[in-house]
Amino acid sequence: MNTPAFTPRVFSGIKPSGGLQLGNYLGAIKRWVDMQGPDFETVYCVVDLHAITVWQDPAELRASTHEVAAALIASGIDPESSVLFNQSQVSAHAELGWIFNCVARVGWMNRMTQFKDKAGKNAENVSLGLYAYPSLMAADILAYHATHVPVGEDQKQHVELTRDIANKFNHDYGVEFFPVTEPVIEGPAMRVMNLRDGNKKMSKSGDSDMERINMLDGADLIAKKFKKARTDPAPLPDNLEGLKDRPEARNLVDIYAGLSDMTSEAVISEYAGAGWGQFKPALADLAVAKLAPISDEMRRLMDDPGELDQILGKGADKAEAIARPILEQVYDIVGLVRSR
Repeated sequence: MNTPAFTPRVFSGIKPSGGLQLGNYLGAIKRWVDMQGPDFETVYCVVDLHAITVWQDPAELRASTHEVAAALIASGIDPESSVLFNQSQVSAHAELGWIFNCVARVGWMNRMTQFKDKAGKNAENVSLGLYAYPSLMAADILAYHATHVPVGEDQKQHVELTRDIANKFNHDYGVEFFPVTEPVIEGPAMRVMNLRDGNKKMSKSGDSDMERINMLDGADLIAKKFKKARTDPAPLPDNLEGLKDRPEARNLVDIYAGLSDMTSEAVISEYAGAGWGQFKPALADLAVAKLAPISDEMRRLMDDPGELDQILGKGADKAEAIARPILEQVYDIVGLVRSR
């Protein structure tokens, strides 16, 4: 059987957990914006069904969904050129997720390191959804026959599982129906670290707000946080090897690179020998120029949830138009009777 030619299509999603910060922007959102264009169809999703694998306050979940949608639009996701929606409005995700629950093997799920990290010693008491959500993630991707998924290194395992599920489905039913999706892992600031401890990932749940740049921070606060970021006494070296044992310095260089669309090597070349009294104000100015307009537009959009709902609803209609025919073909392949 000839392998079908799949439309180059990107899918990625982000959980509405609230408190978006610079790591979300540089590690995911900015990359999504950059992938818009003629090379791919782009489908971006607020994955609210994934959020409820742990209990969520309903009002906070709605607010967080609006916050994420506002962040995506303010950052440059164009709802006219990309498909932008929230997951629960397109039932094909949950329906295909069940099919994939019956394709995926328990042993595959047991190897998922993120489940082990999140469940810890309490694994017997977490929700079944938290255990099985990687098959829903596969459904998110394959409901659109997505060929590429931009992910961080910590999510690569889930794309590999998606590939396993696609291959097993194709093999079990003797078809070449699902594409073997490629993870896209690139960029100088994929893993943004804490501004006070370069060995810890930047997180919304850190002890101090000064550890992170929140996407809703205004210009003055962004500048203050970067100028007060922890560094070491030495100036910047003339090559990246010189940052090997300097995690805070390397983090700030990588952030500069991510915000400026430069490589970290190019940043080092430009600022070789510079002290922090020169580099940190330059980084602060760059961050304010890039991030403050986003936070301003986010606030404007969040003040009008009706506008956000309209955008998400239109996006859900476009997503449904892609996913529903694919799901109907899955039902036919599996042999499920549909008489209405």
